[in-house]
Formats: sequence, structure tokens, C-alpha cells
Amino acid sequence: MGIVNEQNITDVVIASLGKHGEITQREREIATALIRHLHGFVKDVKLQHHEFLAACDYLARAGKLCNDNRQEFILLGDILGIEVLVDMMTNPVEGGESESTVLGPFYRENPPVLPKGASTIQKHYDNEETVWFEGYVRDEAGNGIAGVTMDVWEDAPNGIYENLDPDQPEYNLRGRFETDENGHYAFVAVRPVPYPIPDDETAGELLRFMGHHPNRPGHVHFILSREGYRPLISQIYDSDSAWLEEDSVFAVKESLIGKFHPAAKELGTDLHFTFDFVLKAAAAEQAVAAE
Repeated sequence: MGIVNEQNITDVVIASLGKHGEITQREREIATALIRHLHGFVKDVKLQHHEFLAACDYLARAGKLCNDNRQEFILLGDILGIEVLVDMMTNPVEGGESESTVLGPFYRENPPVLPKGASTIQKHYDNEETVWFEGYVRDEAGNGIAGVTMDVWEDAPNGIYENLDPDQPEYNLRGRFETDENGHYAFVAVRPVPYPIPDDETAGELLRFMGHHPNRPGHVHFILSREGYRPLISQIYDSDSAWLEEDSVFAVKESLIGKFHPAAKELGTDLHFTFDFVLKAAAAEQAVAAE
């Protein structure tokens, strides 16, 4: 059935899967669904050849923008709500664990390792509000978890992440911390401000095509990891920030919103923010506990 027409083309392509090379069951499942949905999309909108060529050009231009500082395809996936959906499929909330949300395109590996209570601030701004961030990382039974590695990063008071701003020091407002024997963490940073995601190049084209804005509410990124627990990639949001209900990448969840308060004098910062995390035991650990 290799001769095609408009009615059989989808089935012909799907039937070709694995005919001349081994593919796994999962690869077949993904490829089959991808082909059906893409063909369905083409038929639904009656895609014209010049539009197909424009799409190929668009993806080629997006690929050329990808580098160590900007991952354009993750950004496009964020704008379309795909990354947050994939995250929800990957990390379903099945108990009392904290909710995850998108990694985003601005994470940098190997941030500075800092002691508990240290500051991530390497450059000061006139409009900054310093914050003492603290809280506990617990298991689902409420016990503090010691030795949790916590990567944190955020935008500067000018609304730009360090890796996109040549005027900021390397790894400004980024750090790696560890919870103490009680599962407690603490560090000093700044109050995150709302900012626009890059709306130039292909990301901007997509936003304008959708009639959408580029703005994100103020937030701080976290990655929590420790052997025996499922890694958690998440963000915490400023309850007083603009754009909470109109996030350009659709990543805000109610449980991740917290409140900034004036700090006690002894903390030495302008504001105080507390937020606790709950980690879910890894699958192997859960299996042992169930035996």
C-alpha cells in the first residue's frame, strides 16, 4: 500500500514504521501519534505549500538561536504551554508533595556552592528589595530532610537574568545551598520582579501570532534533589506581583504562591519570605516502604 492519495497517506506513513529497522514500542507509540496529529492538523487548516515552507524557515531560524544562554525551542514550548503540560504529565501530584512547574530556558548548571544563609547578590540596584528566604524541606510524613541540594536562580531588579545581561557578574543571583540536619534552608537574595520573556526573534513572532503578551510574574526558580527522593523543579511566586493570572508561559500554580513580609531587624534584609517544600520518595524507596 505504498501508492498514496489524500485519504490513505496517514496510514501509509504509519505502516512504514519499523519496516526497515527496529524501533521500540514507545518509539512506535510516539511516532504514530505524532504522524496522526500532524496530518490531522494539516487537513484541519488546509495547510498550503507556502505556509509549510514558512514553517520550515521559522524552525530553522529558531534552531540558529539556540546556544548556552538561550534555548529557543524551550522558550517556544513555554509560550505554547507545552512545557508545563509535559511537566504535569511527568510529575503528577499523587499525595502531599509540592507541585512542580517549568524549568524555563535560563537555568545554568553548576552555580556557586554557598553556605546556609549566604547571599546570591553580587551586584546591587537602587530599586532592589533584599529578602531573607527560608523554609523547610520535608518528606510526606512531615519529617525534615537533611542534605537536600537546592539550586536557586532569579532575575535581577532590572528584569534580566544574569546570563542575558553582560553588565551583571557571572552567576549573579544564582546559588546552590543544602538543607541542614533539620531540613531547614536559608539564603539572601532579592525580591523578584515581573519581566518580559525574550520577545524578539522567533519567540516574539510566535507571541504576536498568538496575540499574547510576553510578561511573567515575579518568581524564584528552585531545583531540589537528594538521593531517595524524586527531584523537584519548581518556582515560587510573589502574591503581590502583576501577571499572576496572565503568565505568558502558563506556569503559575496556586500552591506555589507566597507572601513577602517586612523582615525583622535581626535578619538584616528588607523583606522575609518563608516557603516549605515536600519531596516525594523515589519509586524504589516507595516500593521498599510498601513491603
